[in-house]
Amino acid sequence: MRIVFVHGWSVTNTNTYGELPAAMSKAANGYNLDIDVQHLFLGRYISFHDQVTMEDISRAMDTALRDLPGNDKNHITPFSCITHSTGGPVVRSWVDKYYGAKKLKELPLNHLIMLAPANHGSSLAKLGKARVGRIEAWFQGIEPGQRVLDWLCLGSDGQWALNERYLDYDYADNAFYPFVLVGQKIDTKFYDFLNSYLVEKGSDGVVRVSGANMNYRYLSLTQNHDPNKIIRKRPLTFALEPTGDVRRPAPVPLGVFNSYSHSGKRMGIMRSVKAGDTSAPVVKDILKCLLVKSKKDYQDRAEELASQTKEQQAGGDRYCMLVFNIKDDQGEKIKENDYDLFLLAGNQYQPQKLPKGFFKDRQMNEKTGRLVYYLDANKMGEIKDGKFGLRVVARPAEGFSYYCAAEFHSDGITAEKILTPNETTYVNITLHRFVDKNVFRFDSAAKGTVDFKNLKPSGDSIDK
Repeated sequence: MRIVFVHGWSVTNTNTYGELPAAMSKAANGYNLDIDVQHLFLGRYISFHDQVTMEDISRAMDTALRDLPGNDKNHITPFSCITHSTGGPVVRSWVDKYYGAKKLKELPLNHLIMLAPANHGSSLAKLGKARVGRIEAWFQGIEPGQRVLDWLCLGSDGQWALNERYLDYDYADNAFYPFVLVGQKIDTKFYDFLNSYLVEKGSDGVVRVSGANMNYRYLSLTQNHDPNKIIRKRPLTFALEPTGDVRRPAPVPLGVFNSYSHSGKRMGIMRSVKAGDTSAPVVKDILKCLLVKSKKDYQDRAEELASQTKEQQAGGDRYCMLVFNIKDDQGEKIKENDYDLFLLAGNQYQPQKLPKGFFKDRQMNEKTGRLVYYLDANKMGEIKDGKFGLRVVARPAEGFSYYCAAEFHSDGITAEKILTPNETTYVNITLHRFVDKNVFRFDSAAKGTVDFKNLKPSGDSIDK
């Protein structure tokens, strides 16, 4: 069995893999797996230069794979891959660029086992290059590359696009078996007393469980400006209605460990493993994932990991993320300072009906204008009658071109479909851009010239 390892972001030495490859090789015989050190390849890629993008790394990875013994420009020997942190999105980007949903049967990658992958980004990335580069939990004293950092910021264009394309992937029917294994233990050794994200609950100190999980969903909401769809008159508020069903990708097995943090020799999910630790939980679970050879095996493994995750999280808090993308029906994005978004609950859909302590974090991605909420999923499960809603108030709210408030009510869609523990939901909201009739009018030439410098809005909007 050929296995390649792919590290995380801003790594400069293959010692980042620690002794995990050796532990796997030593334990493999007990699982009837043929894994020898000669079959293991340690990847290394450049991510600490500002000009390097995720796509650049994917392209270089393809060439590197074809340069391995037994491969050539027309053939890649089947292999499995173990990644850490940003390595997960790197390999997923390579899969998407060269194979995608339509050519998945041709994919030579059999197993993709992602350790603590930043599939939906990391809350730390927003802190910026200089500060993030000092965080030992993620880096090793190297200033990170800006373009990859941009990808890792919550709500980035790269994450949104890649995960949306993965909605169409059919994994097991194409003999492609991805897995996510992530810790939720905090190593306080890395806490700098200035950054609360390093001790954030529901995370491993760098990546949230919901930010790693490949089980996520997309919900599209469009504002209906039909006068019959008015929810309230003051302020004038129209309904946000789902455009189709909540979309979900094919399920990917998720295993959560309460004993591992993101990195470090003490409890890192990869670096803490010693060569003799053949019974380490992560070693055993990786090898069990490598045993999967069929759709049934994949389903059975998923059930095992789900049971394990339930046990590991028993009695503890669980969290979810919401990523909001807000634009109008003309394709214009609503900028970060031009809207307010409120969560609602209860029969009357009011903010004050939300459970106490449900809100944990809010981040705005300044480059994309996307807003990311981090919520206590256990508490959100306490919403009375399961009724959950959203209110968007965009600006300008009056004038020649303006927006009216919009509300989504979860009638017919249970809150659990949107606010699932350990998962991320992407919410695409399209507002109607109202245009006053006086933006463009005609006057009869017989009336002579008309001065419209001080013309005011008519109060009537065009229908289109």
